[in-house]
Amino acid sequence: MGQSPALGRWLFWFVVAAVVLLLLWLLNDILLPFVVGMVVAYFLDPVVVRLERARLSRTMATSVVTIVAVLAAVGIVMAILPPLFGQIQSLITSAPEYIVKAMGRIQPLLEPLRNRLGFDPPSVHDLQAEATQWAGKGLAFAGGLVGAVAERGVAIINLLGLLFITPVVTFYLLRDWEKLMAAIDGTLPLDHADTIRKLARESNAAIAGYMRGQALVCLSLGTFYAIGLTLVGLQFGLVIGLIAGAISFIPFVGTFVGAVMALGMALAQFPPEWMGVVKVAVVFLLGQTLEGNFLSPKLVGDRVGLHPVWIMFALLAGGSLFGFTGVLIAVPVAAVLGVIVRHFLARYRESDLYRGSANG
Repeated sequence: MGQSPALGRWLFWFVVAAVVLLLLWLLNDILLPFVVGMVVAYFLDPVVVRLERARLSRTMATSVVTIVAVLAAVGIVMAILPPLFGQIQSLITSAPEYIVKAMGRIQPLLEPLRNRLGFDPPSVHDLQAEATQWAGKGLAFAGGLVGAVAERGVAIINLLGLLFITPVVTFYLLRDWEKLMAAIDGTLPLDHADTIRKLARESNAAIAGYMRGQALVCLSLGTFYAIGLTLVGLQFGLVIGLIAGAISFIPFVGTFVGAVMALGMALAQFPPEWMGVVKVAVVFLLGQTLEGNFLSPKLVGDRVGLHPVWIMFALLAGGSLFGFTGVLIAVPVAAVLGVIVRHFLARYRESDLYRGSANG
């Protein structure tokens, strides 16, 4: 019995997907500079298109955008990294002291629990010993991690690749973006080309809407939190604010982690002047209000069609399977899968399998 054409097509696409996943898994250690270059090129392509409309050639527009992007990245890194590393080093060194102080402020609030439930809060001496022990373990882990990274040639290759290969990849992808899209379009199966183009447009809208919008949201929140916490006088406000903004692409996690870190530091630093703690809480309330009422609706919007739970699952799955490279491609893959699933659900609802023979 001959194989049906439909089964053959499904088998072909299954093999293609399996080969792509296998290559990602095998080449995971060296893919990072290329994936970062693709992401940056995707972000910057609209700028190149606008410069082309201003009558610049594609090569000239790409050169201008790439040079400006590299200079901006170097300037930002040089401006932020020195104070950032200084604060991180001080935070690690002072962590046990601040943990003890924060817990000392919280401990009186736990007295009713001890009286009612027989809960015995740890003493300040025990907290200090525990915090010092965990800080020592953290420093040892960080030192071991740095040593392991230094010993792995792959990690050094990735670092050098990010510095030198990524700008080159970005330039060539930007310059040849239209040619690449035309080449891919020319390989589409003729019977399904229109459907694939439609799905590609919807996927591009979802990816662009989320990634470009969410990047602006993270940048805006990180800047707001870093400046706000620094202005209210919170120690290590720059570090905490940037961390909160950087991980805001994970729904609810960025604000929660940043608020816990900031309020814990405020409890260790400000009391008995509780107004400082209130100011820190107000900064995060304003940031959350800004994100919920302005940044996310205006920059991301509801058109993306990606549920927060689906995004969190995609990020965790991508990171678990392919490391940082997987985190970078998790949201685009999730967006494409979401578009494909919605397409097949629509096809299913139009089929006799869903409607039944009586409604055919």
